[in-house]
Amino acid sequence: MFYIHMLLLLAVIFVGIRHGGVAFGLLGGLGVSVLAFVFGIAPGSPPVSVMLIILAVVAASATLEATGGLKLLVKYAEKLLRKHPSQITFLGPLCTYSLTVLVGTGHSVYPLLPVIYDVAYKKGIRPERPLAMATVASQMGITASPIAAAAAVVMSTAMDNNLDISLINVLSVTIPATLVGVLAGCAWSLHRGKDLDKDEAFQERLKDDEFRQNLIDPEVETDDQAHTDSIAKRGLALFLAGILSVIVLAMFSKELLPEGVKMSVAIQFMMLSVGAVILLATKVSPQKIVNSNVFTAGMTAVVIIFGIAWLSDTIIGHHKSYLVSSLSDLVSAYPWSFAIAMFMASIFLKSQAAVLTIMFPLGFALGIPAPVLIGVIPACYAYFFFPFYPSDLAAISFDRSGTTNIGKYVLNHSFLVPGFIGVTTATVLGYFISTLVINH
Repeated sequence: MFYIHMLLLLAVIFVGIRHGGVAFGLLGGLGVSVLAFVFGIAPGSPPVSVMLIILAVVAASATLEATGGLKLLVKYAEKLLRKHPSQITFLGPLCTYSLTVLVGTGHSVYPLLPVIYDVAYKKGIRPERPLAMATVASQMGITASPIAAAAAVVMSTAMDNNLDISLINVLSVTIPATLVGVLAGCAWSLHRGKDLDKDEAFQERLKDDEFRQNLIDPEVETDDQAHTDSIAKRGLALFLAGILSVIVLAMFSKELLPEGVKMSVAIQFMMLSVGAVILLATKVSPQKIVNSNVFTAGMTAVVIIFGIAWLSDTIIGHHKSYLVSSLSDLVSAYPWSFAIAMFMASIFLKSQAAVLTIMFPLGFALGIPAPVLIGVIPACYAYFFFPFYPSDLAAISFDRSGTTNIGKYVLNHSFLVPGFIGVTTATVLGYFISTLVINH
């Protein structure tokens, strides 16, 4: 029966891929209904704590976007990129990575992509080099963010298993590991592909007058148009102060939190408070908050995790004893192999929080040591494998030179190699850092 139920899960995932977005969550709920009414299985527990954390963080980040603070943050990054155009292959990805770490979502990358292309092309640098790695870096930053759902999932799961793992424990592994992974991907990207003046395909396209005229987008803003609105500055300052307060609270949770209050719960009311303070200080319209891009993307993530994670938890919970008996010998001998399992799951589940919500409880059930589980967290990002994630498609569309692309055979696309290099480097380094930091 386990294999029949896994076929149901795979069917939900593949149909979800076809429709995209909230379809994953809706189909996950349908899968739970099938398990309950057709197979007579009691539904597992939906990841309520994780969903509430996502809601709280999204509410705060969407409030920031409504004030113009997110746009201001992007403008600061743009100013840096235009000041050092020759370093765009490193600075572009580092900026998208940093944005994700600060706001907790990789969807902050979109405004920067046309800027990265513009700076690279005008400097004569093949745009594929910074663009492809920039989208990969924006997703790698999720597990390094103190307010992203991924870290919250890890903490909640650890608490459910009576393990004292703090946010600082997690970030002390994920930040250096993913940062080095991004740098490794950037270093490889420095010389990828041919320079534009030696690229025969590009030179052939240059013969087309329309193609040549469209290489530069006149609507791309430059740094002299930097956002100076006082409301945006106030919103950004309050948001950054809020993030800092969450980090301080995580560092001194035993001293600062009232007795019985978990850090996962504290993140929820702290991030809602951050949004409230920004709202009161800037008088931004609540309607503008719910209409923001961050809010839409965040609500989509909540529905996806609700359905898919609930379906997975139901299947894993029902077959827990079978899974433990079947896989315990393998993971005992090769605990690092769990990273491969997470990587494979992420190829199809286009949400790192969803992958961790599904896989981490299984990891604890299998008896994998906590330092190993923490160390392989970067492996929960693998949806660069198929080049259909929105940020990847956006990078392709913004690259007017055509160098960032999906190959003839689909898998020979611009994001595959830098993604593998970045994630593999981060996972291996995270594994070694974690065994030192958490064990000692």
